[in-house]
Amino acid sequence: MTSPWELLTLTNFSPQQWRGSSYLYRLVGIWQSWRSSSYLMQWDQAIGTALLAILLSLSPFISTALVGVLLSAIALYWLLLTLSDVGKPSITPIHILALLYWAIATVATAFSPVRAAALEGWRNTSLFLLLFALAAQIFRNRHYRNIIWTVFLLVALIVSTYGVYQSIHGAPPLATWNDPASPMAKNIRVYSYLNNPNLLAGYLLPAIAMSAAAFFAWRRPLPKLLALLMTLVNAICLYFTDSRGGWIGFLILFTTFVVLLYTAYNSLLPRFWRVWLIPLVFGSLLTLLVLGFLFVEPLRLRISSIFIGREDSSNNFRINVWLAVLNMIRDRPILGIGPGHATFNKIYPLYMQAKFSALGAYSIYLETALELGVIGLLSFLWLVLVTFWAAFRQIAKSGNFWLIGAVAGLAGLLGHGFVDTVWYRPEIHVLWWLLVAYVASQYPSINAASSHEPSLFDHRDV
Repeated sequence: MTSPWELLTLTNFSPQQWRGSSYLYRLVGIWQSWRSSSYLMQWDQAIGTALLAILLSLSPFISTALVGVLLSAIALYWLLLTLSDVGKPSITPIHILALLYWAIATVATAFSPVRAAALEGWRNTSLFLLLFALAAQIFRNRHYRNIIWTVFLLVALIVSTYGVYQSIHGAPPLATWNDPASPMAKNIRVYSYLNNPNLLAGYLLPAIAMSAAAFFAWRRPLPKLLALLMTLVNAICLYFTDSRGGWIGFLILFTTFVVLLYTAYNSLLPRFWRVWLIPLVFGSLLTLLVLGFLFVEPLRLRISSIFIGREDSSNNFRINVWLAVLNMIRDRPILGIGPGHATFNKIYPLYMQAKFSALGAYSIYLETALELGVIGLLSFLWLVLVTFWAAFRQIAKSGNFWLIGAVAGLAGLLGHGFVDTVWYRPEIHVLWWLLVAYVASQYPSINAASSHEPSLFDHRDV
């Protein structure tokens, strides 16, 4: 008998049953004959890997419009692959819930009070979900997914290194990131190539998680040393962003990574470490935080500002935006105002308090509820739940270090997203859906059917 938890997490989901009843799925493979005779399509996964690698290589350095062009190319390539597929691509519950999320966004667009603006947001949502679909296929090949993650980590190292350089040599503020009346008004907040310290912090969270995973996954000394360097530089750069949301995300990321790593491998540890490893790790972290709070004045001031409410200008600004957004949600609770930044810009001025214009809801949960209504928020949370549950099951089975990093990165972004909406910027949204795609590629029900995941000690260097 299926339990309520199994129903909620779609643990016993049968893709064969869904395929048989889906009219949309019958389009898969209608161009099979062309693909079998095409020389270029013999390199289908290599081409997909190259597209993803180009996107990751350029996204921190180019405009949003150019990122959109690359995402469009990836979407068209996924469509070409799907229509010419000679097999039947694996479908997981994560795919189904991503499709549900897209369907709700489509309905919300149709009923939006500013439909033209919502169509732009719907297009962007569609592009990100097609990125997810292609990446979930590519990541099933261990060689190609190692290439993709290595490209990302090397690019992130360039980004974080420049951020550390800014902290040493100075960086002119591009906006009023600090309260002019604050003791930290002249403090340098680094932004690297992303031109926004909060955006940089969000970008670095997946980089920290995956570079930490690389430290455990890469077996030879030099790659391990490189992974350790990446983790340290990324973490140092995150500190210099002075992003309180980023710091919160890091604590959640760190906790998730350590707990998952311990859960997967504690049986291999001596008895002393099985008992004391977690208390020692978190005790040391707490000690460092306390010492930093006591003796590092910028850190103490920045942390203290989290708890002083409206006395901090940034807190006061966010509180006023949140109150306005709650009023917007109250007026359109079911399907929201429609997806996208443009819809927010059209509707928010009707609700904003004087002098508190905003670019977003400053919380991904409020933003999702605003754009897609309560139905959209519930579908998003359902997707997150199923993604995490699938990852936990596979980690328990294989001890996959990259999967531990992916889950930790997702958790960090969700934590950061409580108080910011940089998650919606393409530099970070691309990483979010790539992490989700990696979890989907390792889904337990398809893992045995694809090229098998390496055993516990078989994580090889790239």
